[in-house]
Amino acid sequence: MPNGLRPRVYAIDGVTPVIDPTAFVHPSAVLIGDVVVGPRCYVGPCASLRGDFGRIVLEEGANVQDNCTAHAFPQLDVIVRVNGHVGHGAVLHGCVVERNALVGMNAVVMDGAVIGESAIVAACTFVKAGFQVPPRTLVAGTPAKLLRDLSDDEIAWKAEGTREYQRLTLRSLATMVECDPLEAPEPDRGRVDAGVVEPLHKVKGR
Repeated sequence: MPNGLRPRVYAIDGVTPVIDPTAFVHPSAVLIGDVVVGPRCYVGPCASLRGDFGRIVLEEGANVQDNCTAHAFPQLDVIVRVNGHVGHGAVLHGCVVERNALVGMNAVVMDGAVIGESAIVAACTFVKAGFQVPPRTLVAGTPAKLLRDLSDDEIAWKAEGTREYQRLTLRSLATMVECDPLEAPEPDRGRVDAGVVEPLHKVKGR
């Protein structure tokens, strides 16, 4: 990788993971076997992408954040399509996340489930095996239940957040380096370039 940070990558049965050179995969992430990380993707710290039972594909611009687990079931690949967004700690098992969909933090999506285009799975939701989430809808609960259609503003908010993760890919490739910590903050300590995305509750409250 351009910054010298190398993720932990393992071949199995002669199949080696693939990482597009424009993607960023954190060095603490683990990729095993039939994993394909596409252009401009972001894979966060301690993510586990285990392609030892089937294929895992992250299409262009997708992100899989820290502590996520993706594992294919035999004959059921995991696919996160273009601009798919998978929040911290989520589990994907033999499922498909369609274009521009969001899987919230600590959600679980089971075998054969499909998260429809531009749909949102709320944090901590359990999507049971085979469940089909319609496009542009919000689901939540254990098990997941359809709550309502999403507004154009909510879908735009999701897209803005995904663009920030695509920008984080570029920031990480360009500036992230392993280093020693400082013993104290500098007097003129800067801040990271975090963008201007607001939490959804603030956007909806305006």
